[in-house]
Amino acid sequence: MFTNKDVAEYYDTTQTHYQKWWNLGKSFSLHYGIWDERVKSFSESLVNTNRVMMELSEISETDRILDAGCGVGGAALLLNNERKAEIVGISVSKKQIDTANKLAVERNITDKVSFQVMDYLNTSFNDEYFDVVWACESVCQSSDKRAFIRECYRILKKGGRLILCDYFLTNYKKDIHSWLEKWHKVWSISNLVSDDSFVSDLKNQGFTSVKTFDYTGEIRKSAKRLYCTSLIGSLPSELYNLFNRKVSRFAKSHYKGGYYQYKALKENLWKYNIILAVK
Repeated sequence: MFTNKDVAEYYDTTQTHYQKWWNLGKSFSLHYGIWDERVKSFSESLVNTNRVMMELSEISETDRILDAGCGVGGAALLLNNERKAEIVGISVSKKQIDTANKLAVERNITDKVSFQVMDYLNTSFNDEYFDVVWACESVCQSSDKRAFIRECYRILKKGGRLILCDYFLTNYKKDIHSWLEKWHKVWSISNLVSDDSFVSDLKNQGFTSVKTFDYTGEIRKSAKRLYCTSLIGSLPSELYNLFNRKVSRFAKSHYKGGYYQYKALKENLWKYNIILAVK
C-alpha cells in the first residue's frame, strides 16, 4: 500500500513524463481519454473524459464542486469555462497544486477556482458543503475506499452527487502474470476493487440511485497508446537510468506501467467505469 507521501512523490517526479508523452501542457490531464463519435484526436479524447463526466453529473452554474485528486487542474478549468461552476481542487502533491493555481491565476478565475494541498480522506470542509464530489482516476490510489466514501457522504449536501471514473477489477480469471501487481507498483496504485464491491459500499453508506457506466471500450485506444509509448520510451528510459543513478524510484520505472496496464486490459483483468451516486 502507498502512503500520501508516496503518491505525492510519484506525481512530483513523473510530471515531466506526462508533459512529454501525455499532452499535459495543453490538456492539463493525467487520465485516459474517452473515444466516442465526438472525438477525432487524442487531445480531444482527454477533454472528452471530463465532458462525459460533466454531462452525466449534470454540472450547473450553481454547483460547488470538490475535485478530489485534481491533478494540475484540467477538469476544474473545463468545468468553470463551460458551466461557470465553483470548484475547489485538492491533491497531496504540492507540485500539482502550484501548477494548478498558476493556471487559475493566468486565466483570472481565482474567484471561483482554487486549489489546496489536502488528503481527500480527511478534508477540512464543513458537513454538507459541496453539491458535487468529482474524482477522476484518483480513488485507485487510496487503500481505504470506504473512508473515501464516508468523507464524500459527509461533505455532500442532501441530493448531492458523487461522480467518479476509475479502474475496477473484473472476475474473469486469475492474474497469472501479475500484470496488475506490476502496474500498481510503478503507478503508486494501492489497490483496486470490483465495481460491485464499490457500489455496495456506496449503498451501505446511504447513497441512492447509484448508476454504473462501462467505458472500457472507449478507453482502449488510450490504453494502447500508453502501451506503444512505453515501448518507444523503454530504451531512452533505461539509458537515462544507467547514467543517472540518483533517478527516483517512480521516474525510473514509470514507463513500464503503460506496458503492464495494457497487458492486464487485454486479459480482461480490469475495466474502466464511471459511477454516479446521489446522497
